[in-house]
Amino acid sequence: MVPIRSMEGERNHTSVVMFVLLGLSDEKELQLILFPIFLGIYLVTLIWNLGLIILIRMDSHLHTPMYFFLSFLSFLDICYSSSTSPRMLSDFLRDVKMISFTACATQYFVGCWMGLAECCLLAAMAYDRYVAIGRPLQYSVVMTPSLCQKMVAGAYGSGFLGSLFLTVACFHLYYCGSNIIPNFFCDITQIISLSCSDPSISQMVLFLVCTFVGFNSFLVTILSYGFIAASILKISSVKGSAKAFNTCASHLAVVTIFYGTSLSVYLLPSSNHSNKQDKVLSVFYVIFIPMLNPLIYSLRNKEIKKALKKVIKRLTHFTQ
Repeated sequence: MVPIRSMEGERNHTSVVMFVLLGLSDEKELQLILFPIFLGIYLVTLIWNLGLIILIRMDSHLHTPMYFFLSFLSFLDICYSSSTSPRMLSDFLRDVKMISFTACATQYFVGCWMGLAECCLLAAMAYDRYVAIGRPLQYSVVMTPSLCQKMVAGAYGSGFLGSLFLTVACFHLYYCGSNIIPNFFCDITQIISLSCSDPSISQMVLFLVCTFVGFNSFLVTILSYGFIAASILKISSVKGSAKAFNTCASHLAVVTIFYGTSLSVYLLPSSNHSNKQDKVLSVFYVIFIPMLNPLIYSLRNKEIKKALKKVIKRLTHFTQ
């Protein structure tokens, strides 16, 4: 029996104080197999993203706007993954996957903050690539350190405010019935559906935040790439066009994966996909994307490879 709060008097407090996460699977054997796999993924996520941040800080050649943004993207990915992965890993070893109301709200707030901030930061990075390709002679004048800092602060601030509004709107609803969340983390759409009160205000807040933060960030990203494509088409030489495209290929791949998976979950009608499909897509954008982002940038970037070789050479020279 799920513990409930006293409901004597006004119904202005939630009765449900615990939620049950169904997780990825209810088969004990499968959970024991998945535990080391997702533990490895989480460790790789932490090591690659933290390593990329340290590498950018250490190498002066990487002290440019693009890598400045990339270091903060890596930090977002660490926080985003850490908001869900440790809990998911511990749940693999539990028979009953219960999470307190407060812990659920905290997990959602942090995850949503990082997710919305990443939308804004990807838009800032797209604009940076447009200036680099479309206005190369003015790049250093436009993308000043102060502007880059303001764009990062704006991304984090927008994500924080959007997440705060959503968390308050969702977790101030009245919950009195089912407390089962058919996922491995606290997802707002599934939590709101459990509410006993009218969710119209919360759904309106969700729509407004997604529009002003998510959609506008997506629109800036699309427009930036439209201008990038137009600039590339103006380049006469094939070699020049290829070089210009390579400067934004990694970011384009990250944007495609990020928006492709998240939009397929939150925009497609629920009748078009099952809970199992939702879980698979959720695992991809919550667990895999934070691991893939630094890999995509590292494997396709000559400057990062060069900086990494320098660090390895220094370490081997130091140990000898």
